[in-house]
Amino acid sequence: MLRVGSKLLIAASAMVALAGTSGCMSLDEDGRAEFPATTSLAFFPQKTQTQLLLNDLPPPQRPVAIAVYGFTDQTGQFKPTEAGQTLSRAVTQGAGSMLVRALQETGDRKWFTIVERERLDNLLKERQIIREMRERYLGETQLNTQALPALLFAGVLLEGGIVGYDTNTVTGGAGAAFLGIGGRTEYRQDTVTVYLRAVSVRTGEVLTTVTASKTIASTAIGGSAFKFVAFKELLEAEAGVTTNEPNQIALQQAIEKAVYGIVMEGADLKLWEFADSEAAWPMVWAYRQERDGIYSAGDMQRAAERARKTPPLIIKEEKSMGKSES
Repeated sequence: MLRVGSKLLIAASAMVALAGTSGCMSLDEDGRAEFPATTSLAFFPQKTQTQLLLNDLPPPQRPVAIAVYGFTDQTGQFKPTEAGQTLSRAVTQGAGSMLVRALQETGDRKWFTIVERERLDNLLKERQIIREMRERYLGETQLNTQALPALLFAGVLLEGGIVGYDTNTVTGGAGAAFLGIGGRTEYRQDTVTVYLRAVSVRTGEVLTTVTASKTIASTAIGGSAFKFVAFKELLEAEAGVTTNEPNQIALQQAIEKAVYGIVMEGADLKLWEFADSEAAWPMVWAYRQERDGIYSAGDMQRAAERARKTPPLIIKEEKSMGKSES
């Protein structure tokens, strides 16, 4: 019995070690750096790859005043479970907040002037309270435009939403066992799609539209082993780990990619311009190649990372030291 107990202790230690390493796993392909699965402290998530792509955009010739009234879930899908569907939505309902954040991050907060429209009723209530307080305590009968200036208006409206959430677009797995020792792996892929359009406030014309998609990967890996340690005594050990890419992070990246596409499409259609068109031309050209399917998103991402790591080129002028002729 001592030998059986020692083997069980070894198997349990191996399972604990495997579970401990799962907390340090990271998903580099989904645009995040190391993202701890278990932590006792609150933390700020690191920037995604698409977020860095937005930050690296050159500044515009002038900021674009833009408004977002809503960016909703148009799929109508509920979260599936083994027993059926629940009342929880399949995707987050905070896509509008993600869109506003992505617009702010564009060009290091230089591209868009965002005006509040999603909860405009709250804003108007607060302004009404200010008017009543100044009228009651300061005796103002007319509006003081210096104390309460007029609201900013937008020149462009952004409309759209989450138009697709497809589950199990790719599924698969593999496994093998030999002499009581085996391993297995499983894979599943979902896809979320967002649609974004820019509308002119002056004419109501739809200026440009962009559709962006992001895959959501889920992987599972495990192993098992069994052995007869004594007559009618079977020792069996099993361990595994499952990694699920957060739907929120995937949706955030899809929205950021759509905002990047809106900026590039507008620059390509001359709706707005970069401050330095020559410096931004390589990015516009790369966007065209990716949009037309000549290069993949992975190729563009690797090129952007290499450009980000490359030091700036400095050209030094050499002065000639020739003798002056008399």
